[in-house]
Amino acid sequence: MFLGLHVSIAGGIDKAPERAGVLGCECFQMFTRSPHGGAYNIKFSKETIAKFKGNCKKFQLTDYYIHCPYYINLASGANKIFYGSVASIKKEIEIAELISAKGVIVHLGSAKDLGEREALQKTIKGLNLVLAESRTPLESKRSAGLLIEISAGAGLVMGDSFDEIAEIIKGVKNKKRIGVCFDTAHSFESGYDLRTPERAKKVFAEFDEKIGLDKLELIHCNDSKSDFNSHLDRHEHIGEGKIGLPGLQAVVDFAKSRNINIIAETPYGNDGDDRRNLEKLKGMRG
Repeated sequence: MFLGLHVSIAGGIDKAPERAGVLGCECFQMFTRSPHGGAYNIKFSKETIAKFKGNCKKFQLTDYYIHCPYYINLASGANKIFYGSVASIKKEIEIAELISAKGVIVHLGSAKDLGEREALQKTIKGLNLVLAESRTPLESKRSAGLLIEISAGAGLVMGDSFDEIAEIIKGVKNKKRIGVCFDTAHSFESGYDLRTPERAKKVFAEFDEKIGLDKLELIHCNDSKSDFNSHLDRHEHIGEGKIGLPGLQAVVDFAKSRNINIIAETPYGNDGDDRRNLEKLKGMRG
């Protein structure tokens, strides 16, 4: 298993591996554009891609992930938003292919326009459109190109329960291309108690029963500033939130036993905060 951080692409996508390497990352995650929308400011030229891959090689980084923008909403009742979201995810997969990324992580959107049942079917339709018209360079080597991230569930956000994610995966035609990113803060805030090793063990047993551990391809390890089952998405530094070190230690132990990579998305203050959180995770790995 590798441990890493979400890093900035300021100045160009080729700068991300260098930032990750300097911080001590063994893997990393990044946006390829502003997470809140707008045009792509980065040119994915052959030269830029070569620099990116060169820096990955320099810092011995083989596993890295793209996170889709936050505005994605496959459950929208507005076709402009729905088809725009499909196009955006396809673009991220295209970039993943260019740079040989391990996977693309996506938040599915909100059911507030359509209601839960109709929104669920719209989401499945969107994912099938994405996967029918795009591919990943690593498809033959791994089980997923697109990773659904479990959400905290505020505002009828899709994918806030194992049952819902399982139903979505069931409706996706190309199941080899779909996996899950388990976020500890989101899961805790959505009602999955991780505060003790015993409770964490039960959560992963339930995940296995309803979704299958073969679909769990990445873990976001974050403490939670919000209360259990609050449905408020608020991350905290490792061991300083409502989950606490015993529960997060159990998550790290589980990830180590399954050889699952971990990315921390703790509150960004400065490089010192990032290093501190990453070193905590490395100490917990043992």
